[in-house]
Amino acid sequence: MSLAEHPVTSPDAVRPAYLEAAARAAVLLADPRVASAWADGSVLAGMTVGALAGHVARSVLQVEWFLDGPLDDTLEATSGVTYYARITDAADPGSDLNRGVRARSEESAAAGPVAVAGDTAAALDRVRDRLLREPADRRVAILHRPGEEMLLDEYLRTRCVELAVHTDDLALSVGADARAPEAATAVAIDLLVGAGAARHGSLAVLRALTRRERDEVGALRVL
Repeated sequence: MSLAEHPVTSPDAVRPAYLEAAARAAVLLADPRVASAWADGSVLAGMTVGALAGHVARSVLQVEWFLDGPLDDTLEATSGVTYYARITDAADPGSDLNRGVRARSEESAAAGPVAVAGDTAAALDRVRDRLLREPADRRVAILHRPGEEMLLDEYLRTRCVELAVHTDDLALSVGADARAPEAATAVAIDLLVGAGAARHGSLAVLRALTRRERDEVGALRVL
């Protein structure tokens, strides 16, 4: 089994890690500094603090939406590694990927800081209860990618990535010291290293980790 196919994180650890990270993000979204800076630019070019907050919120809101989405049993489930490994245009602000992210983030942010924080906290309460009941083989539809499904826990691994990365972004944007919990960050690193290996090969990742002078492809830069 290759590095890309062999996650280090135990499947049993994913849901608790996700819920802890989502709770940390929900607290940050309710921070008055986020509301005060809502219309200001964030640390991400082309995104206001409000849009970035909307993007963070969607890693909670979408879990509930996707759990309620229609499923097609004939589809092959996409892995979290594949979800990220195929993204090759994340560094281009004008890419279709980034335009779509900004549009969805701004749509969520349009409700305003109080509503975004409140909706996220309420959704997290509901999702927490649902995740206790969902079986290991539960799938979710990826609604913004029609015709694509993932196992729930694989999707939650991708949400750990998003929460770990963008909690940091949002905190830096408003001068807060909040960061994602270590457990979720470990899940994120595990998945992103696997995505780098899937895209460039395990040797390239090894070189990026230990011999930077031989890292000709930026193997660890996934997003």
